[in-house]
Amino acid sequence: MLGGLLRFLSACGGSWQTSPAPPHAAPPPASDPSSDASASASEGRDGLLWWRDLARCAAGDVSAALVQANQTLEDQCRLHSAPPLGTLLAVLDGHAGHAAARFACDHLLPTLLEAASGPGGVTADAIRDAFAATEAAFIAQVSSQWDTNPDLATVGSCCLVGVVHERTLFVANLGDSRAVLGKKVGRSGQIVAEQLSTEHNANDEAVRQELMAQHPDDPQIVALKHGVWRVKGIIQVSRSLGDAYLKDAKYNTERIKPKFRVSEPFSRPIMSAEPTIVSRSLEPSDCFVIFASDGLWEHLTNQEAVEIVHNNQRAGSAKRLIKAALQEAARKREMRYSDLMRIDKKVRRHFHDDITVIVLFINHELLAKGNAQVPPLSIRSALDH
Repeated sequence: MLGGLLRFLSACGGSWQTSPAPPHAAPPPASDPSSDASASASEGRDGLLWWRDLARCAAGDVSAALVQANQTLEDQCRLHSAPPLGTLLAVLDGHAGHAAARFACDHLLPTLLEAASGPGGVTADAIRDAFAATEAAFIAQVSSQWDTNPDLATVGSCCLVGVVHERTLFVANLGDSRAVLGKKVGRSGQIVAEQLSTEHNANDEAVRQELMAQHPDDPQIVALKHGVWRVKGIIQVSRSLGDAYLKDAKYNTERIKPKFRVSEPFSRPIMSAEPTIVSRSLEPSDCFVIFASDGLWEHLTNQEAVEIVHNNQRAGSAKRLIKAALQEAARKREMRYSDLMRIDKKVRRHFHDDITVIVLFINHELLAKGNAQVPPLSIRSALDH
């Protein structure tokens, strides 16, 4: 698979670029009056905030946004939508640097497209193979740069992927980003939240139990540090792309920064790059899915987020969620939202994390008809602000 990844990227000349919606993009069908995709497909920026208000994709409509807090943007997002595979999207949340998130943004969806283009099509195994190939390629880069750039071994990324193929939704996750479904229940059509993704964060008791079961001979596999549970007292997430220093002892030496070093030798990986994958057949009551990095969920509950989306127009939904999270971050620090917005990147990280949001509105009529009539769409967030 790694060889295929490298051949594929070479043939494509690297990676997709951000592209605007095609000028001939199909307007929303008359039977979907709630959709305003044709009126708002613009991409914009305002300071540290980037957004794509609304665009039509093979699964329905999509809204995306990202706000930067770190000195160098560590979050990334990407979407590709085209027949026959459908709509694929990724939210990447880097840590200890931006390199792993950008690498995943470059390679994960193209690799998934290659894996799913075979006779098996879009399956959980194809998604798993794409994650494994991207991980192997990044670790190979760590190895090739070990002599000149050992810090690359300490960089990692959470990876959240969504795929809508025909009428099936796949959600794959590494780390603590989250996918939340907004669906209608009951005769009143009340909107409720259903979390689709499984998170891999040591603050979760189930994750700690999993780690202790995997490492029964290591009493310090998880440690409480400054009130937060961390793997080896270092990192909160237990699964990620990258973080080679916790997957192979040869990268855990005096060449990396002391805060990342594990004092005890280890013979098997401490962290994993195995995603948790779920699939579901989309039901008529399934309205939309919010895919977001943990920066959003630090400030909004699942139910708060789906109500914000449901109670407002589709255009600008992702941006609206980010602004709601920032308003809550400001409230927690007893400051005005306008004052928070004046704080520059790096210092802003003391108030909130980088936040990435993609809202995918499911168009069941479009899926039932097939998506051949929808023009291809490719979206990629800005690299930095």
